[in-house]
Amino acid sequence: MTAMRRLTLVCASTLLAGCANPRVQENMAQGIMELGNELNAMRQDLADLQNTIDSLRQVAAKQDTIIGRLTTLAGIPR
Repeated sequence: MTAMRRLTLVCASTLLAGCANPRVQENMAQGIMELGNELNAMRQDLADLQNTIDSLRQVAAKQDTIIGRLTTLAGIPR
């Protein structure tokens, strides 16, 4: 083969290999979008759970304070 013919063959092969099916590209893009949406939903769920945990910690601290005051008023050593 001549160098020019070999170069033409390599270029044509590269161009054909680089062309992907538009339907495949569309499905991949859709999948990536759905993955991003699910990740955002998970982040929101984690933020909600963290708020719930923080709220429960505040409630537990308040109850601990109340129990401590009641034991002090009743004269029970801690």
